[in-house]
Amino acid sequence: MQKGKGRTSRIRRRKLCRSSESRGVNESHKSEFIELRKWLKARKFQDSNLAPACFPGTGRGLMSQTSLQEGQMIISLPESCLLTTDTVIRSYLGAYITKWKPPPSPLLALCTFLVSEKHAGDRSLWKPYLEILPKAYTCPVCLEPEVVNLLPQSLKAKAEEQRAHVQEFFASSRDFFSSLQPLFAEAVDSIFSYSALLWAWCTVNTRAVYLRPRHRECLSAELDTCALAPYLDLLNHSPHVQVKAAFNEETHSYEIRTTSRWRRHEEVFICYGPHDNQRLFLEYGFVSVHNPHACVYVSREILVKYLPSTDKQMDKKISILKDHGYIENLTFGWDGPSWRLLTALKLLCLEAEKFTCWKKVLLGEVISDTNEKTSLDIAQKICYYFIEETNAVLQKVSHMKDEKETLINQLTLVESLWTEELKILRASAETLHSLQTAFT
Repeated sequence: MQKGKGRTSRIRRRKLCRSSESRGVNESHKSEFIELRKWLKARKFQDSNLAPACFPGTGRGLMSQTSLQEGQMIISLPESCLLTTDTVIRSYLGAYITKWKPPPSPLLALCTFLVSEKHAGDRSLWKPYLEILPKAYTCPVCLEPEVVNLLPQSLKAKAEEQRAHVQEFFASSRDFFSSLQPLFAEAVDSIFSYSALLWAWCTVNTRAVYLRPRHRECLSAELDTCALAPYLDLLNHSPHVQVKAAFNEETHSYEIRTTSRWRRHEEVFICYGPHDNQRLFLEYGFVSVHNPHACVYVSREILVKYLPSTDKQMDKKISILKDHGYIENLTFGWDGPSWRLLTALKLLCLEAEKFTCWKKVLLGEVISDTNEKTSLDIAQKICYYFIEETNAVLQKVSHMKDEKETLINQLTLVESLWTEELKILRASAETLHSLQTAFT
């Protein structure tokens, strides 16, 4: 047999192919990471488990340098490396924060420090950390309005709320920024611009770890739970892993232990929480492929789209669903329509003479084969409606990518969201088809 043509060689090549697809390119040699390592070492952080790397699909992350076992500590970041409100209050900003009334929020304190230190450039003690932070973010608040308009309706509404919230945050903070003028040679309006504050807000919102709530007299009563964790915040999210992460009061370090095993040179992930893709997009600016928590939301308007307009009890049925919390969070998932969605449809499909059975519907009881079949039929129509809508949006996004090259990165992200939703809808359609066969 010719060398390299046997079964063993084929298996070896497939393994090499798979590993090359997921293997990262080590970036420890890059100047920004050399400087970050020096900076962290000076603050008593030592790490031999992980190395910065660039991975296909996820981008920059952390790679295992050795095999990691279940329950093993993967990172322990000393308190001296964390950027918290204590860091800010101990800094040159402390005196200005302490005397400002009403007291600034913990979020404003962190954002102000980030903008100020970024402006300081080479003079900043936090420069090695600032250098590895993203220069821009992809949360909806940072996207162009024409791209936001392409989002699913429920996410678009939340994105607009997010934008309004950040704009209000900026407007309400300008007087405080003005009080900092003695610290700067330049006009504070040019330093603490909307774009600068937006960058800082996104940095905290997407990268902060959780600490036990604290309260400082010089800060507002809002929960003070955020800390920025240099190096640790390079860990990317995967919905398929679990970790134990918390600040250890005895070691005064933020520690992460894995409940998974990792081979050498694999990307090490943590889980930001059991979030669906719309939540991940809104809060972090990315989409998780094959996310088991992903779903497609059904609004009240779509819920009743295929129900008979002649139903005189419809308003009462909607009222019952609303009173019992069945008008929100109705979804299609990988395994089909959610129990909540089918329950809502079963109640809405009740015939006039069966209306008094609505409590039994909410308890999960079967009222009749007719009611079961009708609700499944409506669910299928809604599912097909979403599939058509999703395909139409994907086509529109594809055309825009050809026409607007400057928006291609934003459009690609939106495209990935809709693509994942289309996969879910197709899986739901198959499940509904199987359920309907029981009534034929």
